[in-house]
Amino acid sequence: MIYFGVMYMNNNKPAFLITIDTEGDNLWQQPREITTKNAAFLPRFQSLCERYGFKPTYLTNYEMAKSDQFVEFGKDVQARGTGEIGMHLHAWNSPPIIPLTNDDFKYQPFLIDYPESVMRDKIAVMTDLLEERFETKMLSHRAGRWSFNKIYAQLLIEHGYCVDCSVTPHISWQDVRGTDFSSYPEHAYFVDSENKLLELPMTIMKYDRSSLIKTLSELPQIGRGIRHFWPTITWLLPSRRNLKAILALVQQAIAEKRPYIEFMLHSSELMPGGSPSFVNQHQIETLYNNMEILFETISKNFIGMTLKDYYVDIKN
Repeated sequence: MIYFGVMYMNNNKPAFLITIDTEGDNLWQQPREITTKNAAFLPRFQSLCERYGFKPTYLTNYEMAKSDQFVEFGKDVQARGTGEIGMHLHAWNSPPIIPLTNDDFKYQPFLIDYPESVMRDKIAVMTDLLEERFETKMLSHRAGRWSFNKIYAQLLIEHGYCVDCSVTPHISWQDVRGTDFSSYPEHAYFVDSENKLLELPMTIMKYDRSSLIKTLSELPQIGRGIRHFWPTITWLLPSRRNLKAILALVQQAIAEKRPYIEFMLHSSELMPGGSPSFVNQHQIETLYNNMEILFETISKNFIGMTLKDYYVDIKN
């Protein structure tokens, strides 16, 4: 995808955007039968967000849209104005099912791998399902597995979407046949000349390090430790061990007067054993302790908005 569009800078108080890829349990294991037990663990996270005045956007895929438990939760969040439901499309198991490989559950093709007509049909079916289940217009979107292009963007516009957040600056997904975002900007921009679809790139910062640190980070025995203490790229995405790094990222965003920062997590990462990142309750508690510290820091300098809120704010 070629970067196209213009920069937009919001002059109001900066926004904290929470995006949750809301999907089935531990998809890293490529399960044949996808469960949605993580829906039961979302109220705790929602309560944490509300305590700080933050409003998550739950970017929802097919199996979660079919989960009665999640739909009940999501409709309540929307009714109280404390969050948003958006779309997150995993092409390999989102109808209409049209196999591209001999095992799509293993290879998990991107939506952009399909012909344009199939892309359009999958977006239409997913949008209709979400709007029927949640009784509201879908406006926000993130591509499954972070792969996006100009055709995809145009199809979202056709279906009435206003915001996308699929771009990961400094990151290339070409090693898994995905999109190379390494030269894309970190700031918000509209992707079309009529300013219909706003791109809100994920908050990812790249840091210049000394040549010595760069060399040491490639060594097999100490490279992991070097990369942990002196990362060259940091996402606003919590793990068990990166609290210091993401707090530094937030401080950098404040110093640069960025109009927004965008946090992400998978819904299944909020459940013990729902992901490779947090496999037991102790690790979940570490995650929540770190998010408490992070959210407390962010609340002093940012206001909580959904993706839709941010779009409406800049259009007004």
